[in-house]
Amino acid sequence: MNQTANSDFSFIVHATDGAARTGEISLPRGKIRTPVFMPVGTAATVKAMQPHEVRALGADVVLGNTYHLMLRPGAERVAKLGGLHKLMNWRHPILTDSGGFQVMSLAKLRKLNENGVTFQSHIDGSKHELTPERSMEIQRLLGSDIQMQFDECVKLPCSDLEAERAMLLSLRWAERSKTAFGTQVGHAIFGINQGGAVPKLRIESAKALADIGFHGHSIGGLAVGEPQEIMLAMIESVMPYLPETKPRYLMGVGTPDDLL
Repeated sequence: MNQTANSDFSFIVHATDGAARTGEISLPRGKIRTPVFMPVGTAATVKAMQPHEVRALGADVVLGNTYHLMLRPGAERVAKLGGLHKLMNWRHPILTDSGGFQVMSLAKLRKLNENGVTFQSHIDGSKHELTPERSMEIQRLLGSDIQMQFDECVKLPCSDLEAERAMLLSLRWAERSKTAFGTQVGHAIFGINQGGAVPKLRIESAKALADIGFHGHSIGGLAVGEPQEIMLAMIESVMPYLPETKPRYLMGVGTPDDLL
Protein backbone atom coordinates (compact mmCIF):
# COMPACT_ATOMS: atom_id res chain seq x y z
CA MET A 1 0.00 0.00 0.00
CA ASN A 2 1.19 3.49 -0.87
CA GLN A 3 0.24 6.16 1.62
CA THR A 4 0.69 9.89 2.13
CA ALA A 5 -0.40 11.53 5.34
CA ASN A 6 -0.12 14.45 7.70
CA SER A 7 -2.02 15.30 10.87
CA ASP A 8 -5.24 16.25 9.08
CA PHE A 9 -5.12 14.69 5.59
CA SER A 10 -4.21 11.23 4.38
CA PHE A 11 -4.46 9.19 1.20
CA ILE A 12 -3.94 5.48 0.91
CA VAL A 13 -3.87 3.29 -2.21
CA HIS A 14 -5.67 0.04 -1.48
CA ALA A 15 -5.06 -1.77 -4.77
CA THR A 16 -3.67 -1.27 -8.27
CA ASP A 17 -4.27 -2.87 -11.66
CA GLY A 18 -1.87 -1.45 -14.20
CA ALA A 19 -2.28 2.32 -13.92
CA ALA A 20 -5.69 1.98 -12.25
CA ARG A 21 -5.95 2.49 -8.51
CA THR A 22 -8.50 2.25 -5.74
CA GLY A 23 -7.86 4.28 -2.64
CA GLU A 24 -9.22 6.51 0.07
CA ILE A 25 -8.74 10.15 1.02
CA SER A 26 -9.33 10.88 4.70
CA LEU A 27 -10.31 14.34 5.91
CA PRO A 28 -11.87 15.45 9.20
CA ARG A 29 -15.29 15.72 7.53
CA GLY A 30 -15.16 12.24 6.08
CA LYS A 31 -13.58 9.80 3.67
CA ILE A 32 -13.54 10.03 -0.13
CA ARG A 33 -13.39 6.63 -1.79
CA THR A 34 -11.46 6.72 -5.06
CA PRO A 35 -12.08 6.56 -7.94
CA VAL A 36 -14.94 8.95 -7.30
CA PHE A 37 -17.35 10.96 -9.40
CA MET A 38 -17.74 14.43 -7.90
CA PRO A 39 -21.16 16.07 -8.47
CA VAL A 40 -20.95 19.73 -9.47
CA GLY A 41 -22.57 22.20 -7.07
CA THR A 42 -21.16 25.32 -8.73
CA ALA A 43 -23.20 27.89 -6.79
CA ALA A 44 -23.54 25.88 -3.56
CA THR A 45 -26.17 23.48 -4.82
CA VAL A 46 -26.31 20.42 -7.07
CA LYS A 47 -29.06 21.52 -9.43
CA ALA A 48 -32.47 19.87 -9.08
CA MET A 49 -31.37 17.72 -6.12
CA GLN A 50 -31.51 17.86 -2.33
CA PRO A 51 -28.24 17.25 -0.45
CA HIS A 52 -29.54 14.04 1.13
CA GLU A 53 -30.42 12.73 -2.34
CA VAL A 54 -26.89 13.45 -3.57
CA ARG A 55 -25.50 11.58 -0.57
CA ALA A 56 -27.90 8.67 -1.06
CA LEU A 57 -26.55 8.18 -4.59
CA GLY A 58 -23.12 7.52 -3.05
CA ALA A 59 -21.39 10.87 -3.41
CA ASP A 60 -18.54 11.37 -0.92
CA VAL A 61 -17.62 14.89 -2.09
CA VAL A 62 -19.23 17.73 -4.06
CA LEU A 63 -17.75 20.71 -5.88
CA GLY A 64 -18.31 24.45 -5.46
CA ASN A 65 -16.86 27.29 -7.52
CA THR A 66 -14.83 30.22 -6.22
CA TYR A 67 -15.74 32.63 -9.03
CA HIS A 68 -19.50 32.13 -8.85
CA LEU A 69 -19.63 32.13 -5.04
CA MET A 70 -17.45 35.27 -5.01
CA LEU A 71 -20.19 37.04 -6.99
CA ARG A 72 -23.19 35.48 -5.26
CA PRO A 73 -23.69 35.43 -2.32
CA GLY A 74 -20.07 36.51 -1.65
CA ALA A 75 -17.36 34.70 0.29
CA GLU A 76 -17.49 37.00 3.29
CA ARG A 77 -21.26 36.52 3.52
CA VAL A 78 -20.91 32.73 3.32
CA ALA A 79 -18.37 32.87 6.15
CA LYS A 80 -20.75 34.94 8.30
CA LEU A 81 -23.46 32.35 7.65
CA GLY A 82 -21.22 29.60 9.03
CA GLY A 83 -19.42 28.44 5.89
CA LEU A 84 -20.29 26.53 2.75
CA HIS A 85 -21.09 23.25 4.51
CA LYS A 86 -23.76 24.88 6.65
CA LEU A 87 -25.13 26.92 3.74
CA MET A 88 -25.43 23.78 1.60
CA ASN A 89 -26.54 21.52 4.44
CA TRP A 90 -23.74 19.16 3.38
CA ARG A 91 -21.63 17.76 6.22
CA HIS A 92 -19.21 15.86 4.02
CA PRO A 93 -16.11 17.01 2.09
CA ILE A 94 -16.34 19.87 -0.42
CA LEU A 95 -13.79 20.74 -3.11
CA THR A 96 -13.73 24.25 -4.55
CA ASP A 97 -12.48 25.21 -8.00
CA SER A 98 -10.21 28.23 -7.87
CA GLY A 99 -11.77 30.27 -10.67
CA GLY A 100 -9.13 29.24 -13.21
CA PHE A 101 -11.67 27.68 -15.57
CA GLN A 102 -13.50 31.01 -15.80
CA VAL A 103 -10.26 32.61 -17.00
CA MET A 104 -10.96 30.61 -20.18
CA SER A 105 -14.76 30.39 -20.27
CA LEU A 106 -15.26 34.11 -19.57
CA ALA A 107 -12.35 35.31 -21.72
CA LYS A 108 -14.43 38.15 -23.18
CA LEU A 109 -15.14 39.47 -19.68
CA ARG A 110 -11.67 39.47 -18.18
CA LYS A 111 -8.22 41.03 -18.32
CA LEU A 112 -5.20 38.93 -17.41
CA ASN A 113 -1.72 39.91 -16.25
CA GLU A 114 1.07 38.47 -14.12
CA ASN A 115 -0.66 39.40 -10.87
CA GLY A 116 -4.03 37.84 -11.65
CA VAL A 117 -7.31 38.37 -13.50
CA THR A 118 -9.85 41.18 -13.37
CA PHE A 119 -13.34 39.96 -14.24
CA GLN A 120 -16.35 41.96 -15.30
CA SER A 121 -19.28 40.22 -13.61
CA HIS A 122 -21.58 38.42 -16.04
CA ILE A 123 -24.37 39.29 -13.62
CA ASP A 124 -24.19 43.07 -13.17
CA GLY A 125 -20.98 44.23 -14.85
CA SER A 126 -19.15 44.97 -11.60
CA LYS A 127 -15.39 44.38 -11.53
CA HIS A 128 -13.72 41.76 -9.36
CA GLU A 129 -10.05 40.84 -9.12
CA LEU A 130 -8.90 37.26 -8.63
CA THR A 131 -5.27 36.65 -7.79
CA PRO A 132 -3.76 33.47 -6.35
CA GLU A 133 -3.90 35.13 -2.94
CA ARG A 134 -7.52 36.26 -3.25
CA SER A 135 -8.62 32.90 -4.65
CA MET A 136 -7.13 31.11 -1.66
CA GLU A 137 -8.65 33.68 0.71
CA ILE A 138 -12.09 33.08 -0.77
CA GLN A 139 -11.72 29.31 -0.52
CA ARG A 140 -10.62 29.69 3.10
CA LEU A 141 -13.70 31.85 3.83
CA LEU A 142 -15.93 29.27 2.16
CA GLY A 143 -14.35 26.61 4.37
CA SER A 144 -13.88 24.02 1.63
CA ASP A 145 -11.96 20.88 2.54
CA ILE A 146 -9.94 20.65 -0.69
CA GLN A 147 -8.86 23.93 -2.26
CA MET A 148 -7.43 24.32 -5.76
CA GLN A 149 -4.51 26.49 -6.79
CA PHE A 150 -5.37 29.45 -9.05
CA ASP A 151 -4.34 28.72 -12.64
CA GLU A 152 -4.91 29.74 -16.24
CA CYS A 153 -6.89 27.21 -18.25
CA VAL A 154 -6.36 27.66 -22.01
CA LYS A 155 -8.86 26.76 -24.68
CA LEU A 156 -7.80 24.02 -27.08
CA PRO A 157 -6.61 24.03 -29.76
CA CYS A 158 -3.94 26.64 -29.11
CA SER A 159 -0.35 27.20 -30.22
CA ASP A 160 2.53 25.56 -28.37
CA LEU A 161 3.79 29.02 -27.41
CA GLU A 162 0.42 29.95 -25.88
CA ALA A 163 0.26 26.64 -24.01
CA GLU A 164 3.77 27.20 -22.65
CA ARG A 165 3.03 30.78 -21.57
CA ALA A 166 -0.08 29.73 -19.67
CA MET A 167 1.64 26.70 -18.13
CA LEU A 168 4.56 28.76 -16.81
CA LEU A 169 2.19 31.42 -15.48
CA SER A 170 0.16 28.70 -13.76
CA LEU A 171 3.34 27.39 -12.12
CA ARG A 172 4.17 30.84 -10.76
CA TRP A 173 0.60 31.11 -9.51
CA ALA A 174 0.92 27.62 -8.01
CA GLU A 175 3.78 28.77 -5.80
CA ARG A 176 1.83 31.86 -4.73
CA SER A 177 -1.28 29.75 -4.07
CA LYS A 178 0.66 27.29 -1.90
CA THR A 179 2.16 30.17 0.09
CA ALA A 180 -1.23 31.82 0.51
CA PHE A 181 -2.81 28.53 1.60
CA GLY A 182 -0.37 28.40 4.48
CA THR A 183 -1.20 25.86 7.16
CA GLN A 184 -4.88 25.00 7.45
CA VAL A 185 -5.61 22.12 9.78
CA GLY A 186 -8.24 19.85 8.26
CA HIS A 187 -7.88 21.22 4.74
CA ALA A 188 -5.81 20.36 1.65
CA ILE A 189 -4.58 22.13 -1.49
CA PHE A 190 -4.19 20.52 -4.92
CA GLY A 191 -1.91 21.67 -7.73
CA ILE A 192 -3.13 21.78 -11.35
CA ASN A 193 -1.16 20.38 -14.28
CA GLN A 194 -1.32 22.47 -17.45
CA GLY A 195 0.42 22.42 -20.82
CA GLY A 196 -2.31 22.28 -23.44
CA ALA A 197 -1.87 19.41 -25.89
CA VAL A 198 1.95 19.35 -25.66
CA PRO A 199 3.28 16.31 -23.77
CA LYS A 200 6.66 17.86 -22.88
CA LEU A 201 4.90 20.86 -21.33
CA ARG A 202 2.60 18.57 -19.36
CA ILE A 203 5.63 16.68 -18.03
CA GLU A 204 7.49 19.88 -17.14
CA SER A 205 4.42 21.12 -15.27
CA ALA A 206 4.01 17.83 -13.37
CA LYS A 207 7.64 17.79 -12.23
CA ALA A 208 7.52 21.40 -11.04
CA LEU A 209 4.25 20.89 -9.15
CA ALA A 210 5.71 17.84 -7.41
CA ASP A 211 8.64 19.98 -6.27
CA ILE A 212 6.29 22.64 -4.86
CA GLY A 213 4.56 19.97 -2.78
CA PHE A 214 0.77 19.71 -2.82
CA HIS A 215 -1.57 17.33 -1.03
CA GLY A 216 -2.89 16.15 -4.42
CA HIS A 217 -2.40 16.69 -8.14
CA SER A 218 -4.96 17.58 -10.79
CA ILE A 219 -4.89 17.42 -14.57
CA GLY A 220 -6.48 20.61 -15.87
CA GLY A 221 -7.12 22.16 -19.25
CA LEU A 222 -8.74 19.02 -20.71
CA ALA A 223 -12.35 18.19 -21.58
CA VAL A 224 -12.61 21.76 -22.87
CA GLY A 225 -13.66 20.92 -26.41
CA GLU A 226 -10.65 19.01 -27.72
CA PRO A 227 -11.08 15.54 -29.32
CA GLN A 228 -11.19 12.73 -26.80
CA GLU A 229 -8.06 11.10 -28.23
CA ILE A 230 -6.05 14.22 -27.41
CA MET A 231 -7.36 14.22 -23.85
CA LEU A 232 -6.43 10.55 -23.41
CA ALA A 233 -2.99 11.10 -24.91
CA MET A 234 -2.25 13.95 -22.50
CA ILE A 235 -3.38 11.86 -19.53
CA GLU A 236 -1.18 8.96 -20.63
CA SER A 237 1.85 11.22 -21.13
CA VAL A 238 1.66 12.87 -17.71
CA MET A 239 0.58 9.93 -15.52
CA PRO A 240 4.11 8.56 -14.93
CA TYR A 241 5.16 11.93 -13.51
CA LEU A 242 2.37 12.32 -10.95
CA PRO A 243 3.43 11.35 -7.41
CA GLU A 244 2.34 7.76 -6.76
CA THR A 245 1.44 8.41 -3.13
CA LYS A 246 -0.95 11.29 -3.79
CA PRO A 247 -4.52 11.50 -5.13
CA ARG A 248 -5.14 12.48 -8.76
CA TYR A 249 -8.03 14.56 -9.99
CA LEU A 250 -9.00 14.71 -13.67
CA MET A 251 -10.79 18.03 -13.93
CA GLY A 252 -13.77 18.72 -16.17
CA VAL A 253 -14.55 15.15 -17.20
CA GLY A 254 -18.18 14.18 -16.81
CA THR A 255 -19.60 12.35 -19.84
CA PRO A 256 -20.19 8.59 -19.46
CA ASP A 257 -17.85 7.81 -22.35
CA ASP A 258 -15.06 9.95 -20.88
CA LEU A 259 -15.48 8.31 -17.49
CA LEU A 260 -15.08 4.83 -18.96
